[in-house]
Amino acid sequence: MPKSNFDTYHIQKLKNEEYARAYLEVALEEYETDGDSQSFFNALKDVARAQGGLGHVAEKANLNRQNLYKALSGNKKPRLETISHFMHGLGYKFSLQPIHNS
Repeated sequence: MPKSNFDTYHIQKLKNEEYARAYLEVALEEYETDGDSQSFFNALKDVARAQGGLGHVAEKANLNRQNLYKALSGNKKPRLETISHFMHGLGYKFSLQPIHNS
């Protein structure tokens, strides 16, 4: 299946570290709003594609590539440890921020 012009553009933009970070932050914020974890996993996969593919990032994160594909497929819920290792392979980590109710 050929990539669309937008897909090619999007992956090219995600090669920029700040753009990729902002993209993941928005995806995580949307997950917090609607609970759709698959959208967040798709954002992680997009950033991985920009960094050389899931296989490459799985290797950097010391994760089994096939297990990572399965974990991000949406057919099962991945363990927090798996997502944490994957994010480290992408060069990111989880962080906490206080919720301010005004």
